[in-house]
Amino acid sequence: MLFDIGPIKLVALVILAVVIFGPDKLPKLVAEAMGFIRKLREFSESAKQDIRKELGPEYQDFEFEDLNPKTFVRKQLAQHGDDFGLSELQELKNGFSKDAADATAAVRSAQRDPLGKVTLDKPATAPLAAGEAAPYDLDAT
Repeated sequence: MLFDIGPIKLVALVILAVVIFGPDKLPKLVAEAMGFIRKLREFSESAKQDIRKELGPEYQDFEFEDLNPKTFVRKQLAQHGDDFGLSELQELKNGFSKDAADATAAVRSAQRDPLGKVTLDKPATAPLAAGEAAPYDLDAT
């Protein structure tokens, strides 16, 4: 509801207003409050138009709601599509998901040797030839 006021609190405020101001003055006060709110809205719209006019013609479509960071980011993503490299991030995420799935499958396929130790299935590799250097993995070091 309005200003996080629940229905019970709103009824209590109305009853309190009737008691304080009386039933004969309350309609006049409500009309004055509505007039004040109307003038305040007109003032804010006038200020927005003045700002747009001062910024120049290239900012005529400027919306003050765009000053909210969430709204600004959402609008920029909608306008520019994938100019921000989001597809590469999605591919990277998919790669991590695949690696995690492979690791999970390897752990689940672990076998126990006769002594009760867990051994993972190792891929079959050919032994190194005489004088051949072991493969060097840059990512592992």
